[in-house]
Parts: sequence; C-alpha cells; structure tokens
Amino acid sequence: MERQTLQAEKREDVGKGAARSLRRSGSIPAVIYRENKSTPLKLDAKELSTFIKATSGDQVLVNLKLGAGKKLALLKDFQTDPVGGELLHVDFFEVSLKEKVKVAVHIALKGDPIGVKRDKGILQYGLRDIEVECLAGDIPGQLELDISELETGKSFHVKDLDIPDNVTLLSDPAEVVVLVAVPKVEVEEVPEEEAVVAEGEAEPEVAEKGKAKEEKKEEGEKKEGA
Repeated sequence: MERQTLQAEKREDVGKGAARSLRRSGSIPAVIYRENKSTPLKLDAKELSTFIKATSGDQVLVNLKLGAGKKLALLKDFQTDPVGGELLHVDFFEVSLKEKVKVAVHIALKGDPIGVKRDKGILQYGLRDIEVECLAGDIPGQLELDISELETGKSFHVKDLDIPDNVTLLSDPAEVVVLVAVPKVEVEEVPEEEAVVAEGEAEPEVAEKGKAKEEKKEEGEKKEGA
C-alpha cells in the first residue's frame, strides 16, 4: 500500500477561535485518534491540501512526523467550507502494521458500458465503497471494476469485485454496485383539443342513425293506417 509522510505538530489551543487563528496563520487543525484517545495536531495547509487532492478516493497510509517521533495513520475524514471550499479540519486514525483494521475502500469504475453507448440505457449507481478488514499494510488503495461490457438490464454486484486474498470482505456480496437500466419508452399522448374534435366528429353519425330510425317508424305507421 502507498505511504506518504506529512509533518505535524501537537497543538495546545483548541476551540473555534483557536482553529480560526490557526487557519489564518497557514495551518490546518487536525486530530489523530485511536480507540478512546485523541491528540490535537496542526499541519501546513498547502501541504495537507495537496495531499488530499492527490489521494482523493484512495486509502493511503500516512507517516505523521511529530518532532523526533512519528505515528502511522489513515486519513479518516476532512471538512471543507461549504461556500469557499477551503479545508477546515482533518481527522486521522492511528493504526499499527501488526493489527487488522476495518476500513471503507472506494470502488473505481472503468470504461463506458455498452448498454449506455449502444442501447441508450441509464447508468445507475449502488455502492461507491465497500467495507473490508485486513492488516493496515494490506489495505487496497481502491478496487477497480471494468463495466465496459455491461448491457442494459444487467448489473455488477460486490461479489464481482476482485478482492485480494489477504483482505476479508465485510459488505454484503449481493449488494448492487452498478447497473444499466432499460430506458423508458415515452407514450405520446393525444392533445386534449384533438380528442374533443374526434368526439365531435362522431356525433353526426349518431344523429344520422337516430334520424333513419325515426323515418322507418313513421313509414311503418303509415302502412298500418292504410
């Protein structure tokens, strides 16, 4: 598994005010936690932003250098400003190469489904990530799935993913990852005005039939009178 190194420092000041001051000075507040323990950190904003953009969607082990020591961790989560998109806070999860961890691994879809290109089907997504368990050093960065041969009405499931032997799948194998739905056939509706005209056209015919009946009735009465 890929591993990168980031410089970090412990921080003493916590809270929203301290976090804002930290960001103004070019650093990002962070925390590294393990079980019920957590340690507040700060990292360089540019270095951390570059790391997150470069590894987006991948699981990557991080060596956090803290003074003379270091901690091995996974990037667990990060928060960004909903308006400007600036990085606000980052969470790291400390791991050990000797212990198994449960993590979510991203599914990377490759190719354009034939059911979409040829048959105008609709690509629908199920799961974007699956949960696995393994040693930290065996965590897949991501799991690729080639969907180029996927036809309309067909789907790929978790069981269709190529999962390494040293990785235990925790997600339901029957869960749908992606499918190509059959396109809906649109039924052309008759405009209301045309329907009214059509009904109006039928009225003279009914009237004519009624008139013919009346004429026959009158003719019969004349014969009887004669």
